[in-house]
Amino acid sequence: MGNGWHEWPLMIFTVFGQCVVGGFIVLAVALLRFETTSLQRQRIFNAMTGLWVLMGLAFMASTLHLGSPLRAFNALNRIGHSALSNEIASGALFFAVGGCGWLLAMMKKMPPALLRVWLVITSLLGLVFVWMMARVYDSIDTIPTWYSLWTPLGFFLTMLTGGPLLGYLLLRVAGFRACGMRALPAVTLLAIIISLVAGLMQGHELAAISSSVQQAAALVPEYGTLMAWRVILLLVALAVWIVPQLKNRQPAVPLLSLAFMLVLAGEMIARGIFYGLHMTVGMAVAG
Repeated sequence: MGNGWHEWPLMIFTVFGQCVVGGFIVLAVALLRFETTSLQRQRIFNAMTGLWVLMGLAFMASTLHLGSPLRAFNALNRIGHSALSNEIASGALFFAVGGCGWLLAMMKKMPPALLRVWLVITSLLGLVFVWMMARVYDSIDTIPTWYSLWTPLGFFLTMLTGGPLLGYLLLRVAGFRACGMRALPAVTLLAIIISLVAGLMQGHELAAISSSVQQAAALVPEYGTLMAWRVILLLVALAVWIVPQLKNRQPAVPLLSLAFMLVLAGEMIARGIFYGLHMTVGMAVAG
């Protein structure tokens, strides 16, 4: 029994990766929706560096889960047949297409027409990446605590919780007047509410899942307490983000950075719970 902290490389990989996808989509929407000068676009591309740094850290963390980083390429051996290979391949494709397009934009060699295509394709690749992450876990019918709707829902909710804040933060770093992105806190708030409801429903279901050797509810005894701390962190982050806007002020970058760190902490708690709920069917599963 435990809280899944031993899987911290995978926690970093999944949480960071999902936030990066959400953040990229926010920046893509800003570039596609609003009229921007070449200088504004260049500043946004400069701020986008933060996304690829986080994505690089995520992949670096994922290699530590393999025991030896030299085994990383073996994970690509069964693309199309293995959920793990599909996850790594889709993540690498998102990283490669996004990173190459970003480099072209940074060097001012990205034609406007190609820019729009790149933003849309990379956003779609990001969504595929998040879905493939979920498939690694929700396709394993021998792990009843992962083999459910809650797995993909939780992964996409992390994207919708951390992504909007990360994207907003980077827009502020770029000096972009994010008044047109005022709906982003509402997206995060809705994601938090759905996460709370999903957490309560999943907690109730855990009591009905057991094998011949384990009770699912006993895997993470502090489930309720940890979920409460997660919600507190997320709500504090949301307040830090929203309160300045209620006073008709743009949130300061340091405050937004603090809010994003709180969101990361909250989502890492949730992901730790997720990995802590690992159990196999044993001889039989009830519930």
